[in-house]
Amino acid sequence: MLPTVPELIARKRDGGVLSGDEIRALITGFVEGTVADYQMSALAMAVLLRGMTPEETVALTLAMRDSGRVVDTSHIARAKVDKHSTGGVGDKVSLCLAPLVAACGVAVPMVSGRGLGHTGGTLDKLEAIPGFSVSMDVPRFVKQVDELGCALIGQTADIAPADKRLYALRDVTATVESIPLITASILSKKLAEGIDALVLDVKVGRGAFMKTLEDAQALAGSLVRVGRLAGKKVTAILTSMDVPLGRTIGNALETAEAFEILHGRGPDDLRELTLVLGAEMLRLGGVAKTEAAARKRLEQAIASGAGAASMRAIVAAQGGDPRTVDEPDRLPRAALTVDVRAPRAGVVTGIDALELGLTGVAMGAGRTRADQAVDPAVGIVIVRHIGEKVKKGEALATLHLAPGADHAAIAARVASAWTLGERRARARPLVLDVIRK
Repeated sequence: MLPTVPELIARKRDGGVLSGDEIRALITGFVEGTVADYQMSALAMAVLLRGMTPEETVALTLAMRDSGRVVDTSHIARAKVDKHSTGGVGDKVSLCLAPLVAACGVAVPMVSGRGLGHTGGTLDKLEAIPGFSVSMDVPRFVKQVDELGCALIGQTADIAPADKRLYALRDVTATVESIPLITASILSKKLAEGIDALVLDVKVGRGAFMKTLEDAQALAGSLVRVGRLAGKKVTAILTSMDVPLGRTIGNALETAEAFEILHGRGPDDLRELTLVLGAEMLRLGGVAKTEAAARKRLEQAIASGAGAASMRAIVAAQGGDPRTVDEPDRLPRAALTVDVRAPRAGVVTGIDALELGLTGVAMGAGRTRADQAVDPAVGIVIVRHIGEKVKKGEALATLHLAPGADHAAIAARVASAWTLGERRARARPLVLDVIRK
């Protein structure tokens, strides 16, 4: 006979260890309604304060995965590899990475999320494409992954429902930061996709949720350890998020920039991160033995147009206008653009990613509550990035604004995010660490 729920909460509160059977019973009861929300909230706080062993975290992850449907992709011949980012400002990598990897022979069954807080969401960017639907039942999802090598959807009601309910409680009880709970939340959804391997982009810096390298390494280590204990190949790549990734913030703007990468153009940092993550996905998927061979394969998919063709097929299959991949003017456009000008001459030595992310939310590009809608057309284009010179009065950024927006106040806030100096500062490396074991 299992202990009562209060007994289990008290044991974890006092630093004890819960068994796999006890954790499964708690999650099952939570989903079925026999474990109350306030009891699960108390357990989450106990976990935040006392932590969990790797074995406990694995048990929690698998129990949350098994709270709903686990997608069966065993009949798909290709390796199934997904990528997950912990979130950053200007992070639109999934939109160019997924079709590229699919074009190189690895299937990408990607279940993504919406933006919340200062970081954008893949689903919001996809929905900037006219007609694109991120809703799809599981049989159709599996069919599209088999036929096209990729499907890009949101979490369905029957994929890890325990995670969705628990995250809602964590969000309002100050328990979001717990590494075991973050680990279980991320991996329960990913393991339910039917993947063979996972590449994690763990962001580090002012524009990320993990501000320090040490905290990011702790989270990455937990994700890799638990993912491997659950029987999957997992790599975590820690990447810098002190400044925005690429030159755009805002859903339609970021979607267009991701499509630029598929055409062999676009910002160097976005292209490089796409190649780094894609190379690891191909390596884990077994289609390339070395990083160099994998990068060459990805570059060939860009040069040949195979990556762009893959994205056109995905967009068309999910009800969107495939012409947007080649014609970004078909994406939503803002009614008004305003330049933010440099107050003096200098070299850009800093751009506050967090401030620009929060400003984007205030402009309507993001949300502060899950039920809020976003304006796909608004956002910020970075004209002068780190290390670039600017003269007094030249544009630092261009704002894409909705009608009636207080463009003077927004411009002042955006201008405050730039730091100008006399000489170039050494930029932080894009890739800070790689954890495979």
